[in-house]
Amino acid sequence: MQRRAFNFALPSALLGLHGLARAQPFPARPIRYIVPVSAGGGSDMVGRTVTERWGKLLNQPFVVDNQGGGGGVIASQTTARAPADGYTLMQGYVATHGTSPATRKVPYDPVKDFTPIGMIGGTPNVLVINVDVPAKDFSQFIAHAKANPGKLSYGSAGQGSLTHLTMELFKGQTGLEMTHVPYRGIAPAFTDLLGGQTQAMFPGLAAAMQYIKSGRVRALAVTGKERHPQIKDVPTLEELGLPGFDAMQWYGVVGPAGIPADVVGQLNDTLNAVLKAPDLADKLAVEAVQPMPMTSKEFGEYIRADLARWTQLARERNIVLEN
Repeated sequence: MQRRAFNFALPSALLGLHGLARAQPFPARPIRYIVPVSAGGGSDMVGRTVTERWGKLLNQPFVVDNQGGGGGVIASQTTARAPADGYTLMQGYVATHGTSPATRKVPYDPVKDFTPIGMIGGTPNVLVINVDVPAKDFSQFIAHAKANPGKLSYGSAGQGSLTHLTMELFKGQTGLEMTHVPYRGIAPAFTDLLGGQTQAMFPGLAAAMQYIKSGRVRALAVTGKERHPQIKDVPTLEELGLPGFDAMQWYGVVGPAGIPADVVGQLNDTLNAVLKAPDLADKLAVEAVQPMPMTSKEFGEYIRADLARWTQLARERNIVLEN
């Protein structure tokens, strides 16, 4: 009888221990933070800068796990398959949750397979031209390009990249005809722009800043809703007559689908507290990133809208890439 009583009591005891484990306040251990690029680049710097401060607010460290390769596919799959407990997060960005799923088949759903935690921030793309192009401002460039249909070419960091799609969006809204010249990364694309082999490009501001400041390229316009503080004299495309042209390189935090709402709320509240610190903008200015605090719901809506924008563009411009 005593043995039977013990056998009946054991599951109840285990359930009680399980309940205690679940009742531990979050977070009770370090949080894995997957960055879908190799260590040392701008995206990695953004992640490490934010998580160092974020961990202090949560009283648990973030362990940064760089998983480059596959254009973010490896990192995205790892994150989507992780337990939905808040202890595995990923720095999603415009490629993993926007441009790549819009232009090629990826083994994950950028919306259904993830829980949006919050936006970190974004940096605009900037329309730059070779200094020998006979145009001193945006309107002169439009006039020059329309007077020479098909004779101008533009570079990009590769097929399906944000630099490619932003220019295609621009061409569609302005009616310009320019030839696309894809490169293996932004550095060789800039080499040929400076040398005059191409005439225009839509790089991220961080990559373009050194060339703008040195006068080696001419900046005509930026994406985004407001002018960027590092180039205040360069107007937005919205100011120049292209409403809603706010495409940008953005960084945010996602986790596996199904993270409990209370955990999401705690993560979002503390992330936004980090982003609102007065000196964080100075830290992220190295990559021309401006903090953009959002609720989890707002960030989820942002992802869906960005994905829809690039998916529609890829369909309209017949941009379909092989994996």
